[in-house]
Amino acid sequence: MKQYTGKTVDEVLDNISSEQNCAKEDIVYNVIEEKKHLLGIGNTVTIEAFTPNDVKEFIFDYLGAYFTELNQGVAIEIIIEKTKDNNDNLYRVILDAENNAIIIGKNGQTLRAISIVLKAAANATFKKRINIIIDVNHYKEDRYKKVKGIANRVAREVVKTHIDAELDPMPNDERKVIHQYLQDFKGVSTVSIGEGPKRHLVIKYTGNEE
Repeated sequence: MKQYTGKTVDEVLDNISSEQNCAKEDIVYNVIEEKKHLLGIGNTVTIEAFTPNDVKEFIFDYLGAYFTELNQGVAIEIIIEKTKDNNDNLYRVILDAENNAIIIGKNGQTLRAISIVLKAAANATFKKRINIIIDVNHYKEDRYKKVKGIANRVAREVVKTHIDAELDPMPNDERKVIHQYLQDFKGVSTVSIGEGPKRHLVIKYTGNEE
């Protein structure tokens, strides 16, 4: 993160907002030093801060260096969105490679590994959890539609038979999609069980489908 110094926090935030053309509320910061003098003359404050543009630049540079090292030509598009609760930013990264299959890997394993490494690097750099979703030529979008279809089919079977059903292990983002998708599905609830690569969802019958 970058450091900025000014007379007051508001002054520093105003300067950052102007320089990076972003809203003040989108600036994440910590005060790391504050110097106060008699009558307020010569007061200074130093903050450590970052903006959505800083995160976007980091993601672009990190992935650019990563794929250059692998000798892979990849187009990178980064879209900044608000999360559903509108309290944070979501960075949607769309990749388009010379060979998308290599970037995705078997069952999406390579793409998942890239996502884990990128998130860890971003979190460490900005000292905060950064919400990042990586997709390759809409692979994730198609995958989410598929897991929703599976969830719908299994949930209907659970309501019909009153028997809980366990799904195959899947990554955290896909489990989250199913959790959200079945949140208002009458008669069932979802829970994640297991550890590591064996973690999976159970769709439970609740008996309140009316």
